[in-house]
Amino acid sequence: MSKLTSTDWSLAARPVGMPKLSDFASREVDVADPKDGEIQVVNTWMSVDPYMRGRMYDRESYVPPFQIGETLQGGAVGRVTASAHPDFKTGDLVNSMLGWRTAWVAAPQAAMVQKLPNIGLPESAYLGVAGMPGLTAYAGLLRVGELKEGDTVFVSGAAGAVGSTVVQIAKIKGCTVIGTAGGKEKCDVVKSLGADHVIDYKEAGGFDGLVAALKSAAPKGIDVYFDNVGGDHLSAAIEAARPMARFALCGMIAQYNETGKPTGPHNIIQAVGKQLKLQGFIVSSHADMTPAFHADMAKWIASGKMKYEETVMNGIEKAPAAFLGLFTGANTGKMLVKLG
Repeated sequence: MSKLTSTDWSLAARPVGMPKLSDFASREVDVADPKDGEIQVVNTWMSVDPYMRGRMYDRESYVPPFQIGETLQGGAVGRVTASAHPDFKTGDLVNSMLGWRTAWVAAPQAAMVQKLPNIGLPESAYLGVAGMPGLTAYAGLLRVGELKEGDTVFVSGAAGAVGSTVVQIAKIKGCTVIGTAGGKEKCDVVKSLGADHVIDYKEAGGFDGLVAALKSAAPKGIDVYFDNVGGDHLSAAIEAARPMARFALCGMIAQYNETGKPTGPHNIIQAVGKQLKLQGFIVSSHADMTPAFHADMAKWIASGKMKYEETVMNGIEKAPAAFLGLFTGANTGKMLVKLG
């Protein structure tokens, strides 16, 4: 077996507010041959996702914080190059949580490795529409949001990897969809995915403008809100919600780089009178839906009912820049780094 080296990225410093390129450091690491029960993998694609910002704080959460000097983690797809595990063979396509590096060796269970199904999709799709972001949209909308045919659905960040999938699933299920995005180009993308109404949040100008736009698009109110943004979007959704509306709280990117004291929705009292359901969720808690999710996605993509956008940066050296781009609107659909 030939020896491998990997280019790995770690935190050089904990970001304060918006992360900077200087908060990251790269190094070359030798990759050993696999021992009994291990596999060796060369990554072909890696993902950057907003949730990673939370792991850069030194605080307890549902996953441990990243440590200074240790290789970062995140979704990745790669090919097995050597195996000492009975369930994996050379050439198998796998995903793992060992992104931010070009190659690795580990026991599959420790690396959260999954052998990927052959459902006729490009490798990159397993990090987006057929991967964690897609499952987030699927579980959040169908299970947490308790979607029903005929619902009016509002989704913030509708041009992103999760939001764009939410838009399309809701349309497939016979719903009216309102999405927000920033700028004409992204709004046009959301419209092309089938959204009935698209709000440019940059033009709306905050809470009052979002409420006015929502009431114009849905004069009878919204039944489901899929939240990727938080802030004024969440407050506006509460204002526009119908009684018994369901909120799937996926992420609140408006607060990820907040250095002051974040404020909650000023109108949260309406959640009582309107009997709203506001439920936060983490996709890993809904892993049992993966087989049904993959089956539906394969069918929807093959039939043309599900489209997806990717923003790709090339080369492991671009990983930090790709991550920073998530917070400046640099991506339409899934932000990915192509390795190799």
